[in-house]
Amino acid sequence: MTCAGSSNTPRSATEGPLSELLVVDLSRAVAGPHATMMLGDLGARVIKVEAPGTGDDARGWGPPFMTTEGQEQESTYFLSVNRNKESICLDLKAAADIEVLEGLVRRADVLVENFRTGVMDRLGLGAARLAELNPQLVILSITGFGHDGPEGGRPGYDQIAQGESGLMSVTGSGPDDPQKLGTPICDLLSGMYGAYGVLAALHERAHTGRGQHVRTSLLAAAVGVHAFQGTRWTVAGEVGRAAGNHHPAIAPYGLFRCADGSVQIAVGTEAQWRKFCNSFGLDPAFPGLSSNPERVARREELIALVEKAFSTWNAADLLDRLNEVGVPAGKVRSLDEVYTWDQTRSQGLLVDVDHDSLGKITLPGPPLRFFEPSGAERTRTGHRAPPRLDQHGRAVRSWISDRTDPQAVSTNEH
Repeated sequence: MTCAGSSNTPRSATEGPLSELLVVDLSRAVAGPHATMMLGDLGARVIKVEAPGTGDDARGWGPPFMTTEGQEQESTYFLSVNRNKESICLDLKAAADIEVLEGLVRRADVLVENFRTGVMDRLGLGAARLAELNPQLVILSITGFGHDGPEGGRPGYDQIAQGESGLMSVTGSGPDDPQKLGTPICDLLSGMYGAYGVLAALHERAHTGRGQHVRTSLLAAAVGVHAFQGTRWTVAGEVGRAAGNHHPAIAPYGLFRCADGSVQIAVGTEAQWRKFCNSFGLDPAFPGLSSNPERVARREELIALVEKAFSTWNAADLLDRLNEVGVPAGKVRSLDEVYTWDQTRSQGLLVDVDHDSLGKITLPGPPLRFFEPSGAERTRTGHRAPPRLDQHGRAVRSWISDRTDPQAVSTNEH
């Protein structure tokens, strides 16, 4: 990829495939910061612009907080979406600080913001002004419900979007029990879609030399993952409803009780159904249950049959047996079990970093791994802890003011 607007000195491949990119992050909370963290995980240099005094909204979200030796509080919420970034505080209503920001924009490849519609224009940083400063700039804007349309500009928070987008209506123990997901899924998905759009725009820029404006929203991201629940309505005219821990279109597929707890199974093919039945004393040709549509229609009867077959098994032995016969199965792990699981660590899903005030901490890591054709893994080195507020402000300001060598700056300076 030709990074025509890049301002960074090229780095080694082990620092990530985006190591020549500079990202200016004006976003806060979760959606935008998750997008920029994804880019930072891939090696981009991300400079996070924060409000003086308070910083990103998420710095105040908790508990839990971690208290430093100096009695400062660090929000674990903030730590979750801001690794591999630098922090500078800028007052976007102050002319001197706008000048610093414009200096960053001139050098940047990407700018990310998730202000409400119209805020960037009021700051004098609308799309036209940004293009004037840097015609090659890729801009990512994330809103709650979209920039236009009859409800464009509505403020968006994750749980509101989960409800408005229909996700809560298909999540919960039943139709009368809508539930939100346990993570801010609309925020995270909009960040993921945003990063995906940025990479597409950068790829196109390599051919055209021009930047462009990428837009997404919490609503768009949530609707974008409706999957079969979406076509269930748009094609079949059927409104999906929450079905608890059992799949609405595949059976048996869900959480089933056994002698000392429960296990999850996913019988997704007729071949797996036959294997399952033969292993647990069930008749695969049982009247009314011999095909998946029949089993879905008679789900309650099926659940009773399966749980009766499981009633003499403890969970550990049952999972071993299911694995032995080739039926996908698993248990429901608590988060502490997930993070102490050898498989989690083996996939690079935890990274150890040195935080400026907390010392060595462990963070959930990036979900991608890269390999050479030879099979050798390209390991990203030097993941960085989320920054303290304005931790890199002096270094970034010094860099912006250095007109003689726009590439000379140490990103490790505090």
